[in-house]
Amino acid sequence: MVNAAGKFGPYNQPGPARTTPVTGVGHARALPGGGQNGSDLVRSRIALRVRLRSVRPGDRLPDTGVLAEELGISEITVRRALEGMCQDGLLDRRRGRAGGTFVAQDWDTVVAVMHDAEEAASLDAFHLLLECGLVAHSSGEIPAERLAGLRALVEEMELTDDPAQLAESEARFHLDLAETLGGGGMREYAADLLGRLCLLLPAPHPAVVRAQNHCHAELLTELGRGATDPAVQAVKAHQRSRHR
Repeated sequence: MVNAAGKFGPYNQPGPARTTPVTGVGHARALPGGGQNGSDLVRSRIALRVRLRSVRPGDRLPDTGVLAEELGISEITVRRALEGMCQDGLLDRRRGRAGGTFVAQDWDTVVAVMHDAEEAASLDAFHLLLECGLVAHSSGEIPAERLAGLRALVEEMELTDDPAQLAESEARFHLDLAETLGGGGMREYAADLLGRLCLLLPAPHPAVVRAQNHCHAELLTELGRGATDPAVQAVKAHQRSRHR
């Protein structure tokens, strides 16, 4: 059964979530850079949940069958993906009554070895195109109350200095923006991109997130006014702020 937060699970709830389901999409989708197969989907979903702090280093993941059902892929594909992540050092497999598959304690150190700026740039450009298209399609049609949750996220980011919370809130903003402008299916597509980017790039620096959050606020202001061109420019300014 899908919970109230959608197929992605309670991404907006802070704190540890022991054995919280790794959430995702029904099927892997074609993306730039060769797209995602089933194993890639498992990897990116776990990476996204770590970024969103739905699971943390040391947390136990759900059983293989549960993950397979949630992701809409075969159990053997999930098993192979988890085995590969264990070999890479991203996950730990423990045996016995308290055993299972756990997020590695040194997750961040291992992921850092996998960063790929070139592939990330391709995905980032595609994400920019996606958001500009969503804004252009939706501008002028969004009731103010539909933007309330996004505005709350902007305010939340202004009130914290915790780097992990800032990175989490930045990812949540873009998932929620995709859903607000394009519905649940578009949220899932955005998660395809964001999950892969979590493996390819380090978490954004707090100063960068602060600059991006100013762009978030400007975007919401322009969406509230129904001003399409300034809203699209705010999306572009958000990306530029990352590379300054």
